[in-house]
Parts: sequence; structure tokens; C-alpha cells
Amino acid sequence: MDADQIAKWNAELREKTPLEIVQWAIAQAPDRAIVSTNFRPYEAVVLHLATQAKADIPVLWVDHGYNRPATYKHAEQLRTQLGLNIKPFIPRVTVAHREAIYGPVPDTSDEVALKEFSAQMKLEPFQRGMRELAPKIWITALRKVQNPNRAGLDIISADANFGALKISPVFYWSDADMESYLEQHNLPNEWDYFDPAKADEKRECGLHAAWGKQAADTVAGGSGI
Repeated sequence: MDADQIAKWNAELREKTPLEIVQWAIAQAPDRAIVSTNFRPYEAVVLHLATQAKADIPVLWVDHGYNRPATYKHAEQLRTQLGLNIKPFIPRVTVAHREAIYGPVPDTSDEVALKEFSAQMKLEPFQRGMRELAPKIWITALRKVQNPNRAGLDIISADANFGALKISPVFYWSDADMESYLEQHNLPNEWDYFDPAKADEKRECGLHAAWGKQAADTVAGGSGI
């Protein structure tokens, strides 16, 4: 996608509401748009926006098996409340299998092992989901305030990892904006969420980082479990 065109769109959409941004995004490819989620805090906002614009929009969810009980309950609550069309993708191995071979989830002191974990349990199933659903438009809950890597993005960005146009309708929203939206629409939140592929909220799991595609390709090619 041409960088000048993306810059033009970003300038035009900067003054639009998140719902207007989502509606614009889906209009670009009505049958080739998806929204992704991990059911972390505030994800209900983007899922509500997406289903307001297109009720049956596919919801790509990688269930890596390490979610806490509260997150699974939150996912089921939102599935029912919003009528989510969830498309789940799971790793090629179970949690028990992986831990028997490699042990528990690595921590941030071992960056190499943590990236390998992310590739096996999150990136490869996500890549598989993107290939199967083949979206042209990928709606995300990315926000500028989340970490330094995301601060350099914008509402629209061309995603090199998965070949889609990535749309982040709440990119410029604060936590207070998100809280207000949840309250206004009577949506639940989930604070017990933990992403083992990040282990720290300032890190990237690879979905939105340059190293992610190569890592997923390695696992898909048989170098992982």
C-alpha cells in the first residue's frame, strides 16, 4: 500500500469517531474484514464497535491455552452479549505437551526463549488464522499509549507480517476514554488478563513487530514442536 495514500487516510480519519473509522474500514472490503482479539482489558470496546458496523464480522482469537479462568469467562460473556462470530485458532501442541518438552513459560530474562514461546503458542496459530480468513482489512485494539513500539504507528498502517491493512480505531484514545465507552454501553472489562507471550506490557509478542513473521514461519516450517 502506498505510504502517501496511508498518510492521507490517517489525516482524514484523525477527526472521525472510532465507529466512523470502523465503518470506513469495513467499506473498503466488506467481505474481507476481520477484527482480532485476545480479550484483554478494554477489548470489549473494539469488539462492540466492530459488531455495530458489521454484526457477523469474523473475530480472530488465538487461544494459546494459558489464559486465566477470568479471561475465558469474559470471552464467553462477550460472545453472548455481542453475538460474536469467533474464529478460534489454537497452537499445534497443547500446554501440557509444550511444558513437558520445554518447561514453564520463560520470563523476560531469557528473550530468545520467550520469542520462541510466542512463535509456537501465539504467532503460528495467528498466522494460520490470517491465511485461512485472508482479510484485506484487519481491525485491532492497538493504542498509542500502550507501549513505545505502538506509539510510532497510527490509525492505519500497512502490516508487513500478514499483508493486511491494519486499522486501529481507538489508537488515540486514553484509558479514560475507554472506561467511558464501556460504561456508556454497559460492557464488561477483564483485569485478570495476562499474556505469557509478552510477560511484560512494554514488550511486543510479535504480532505487531517486524520479527513476528519470520518467527511464525519457522514454526510453521517444522522447526518448532
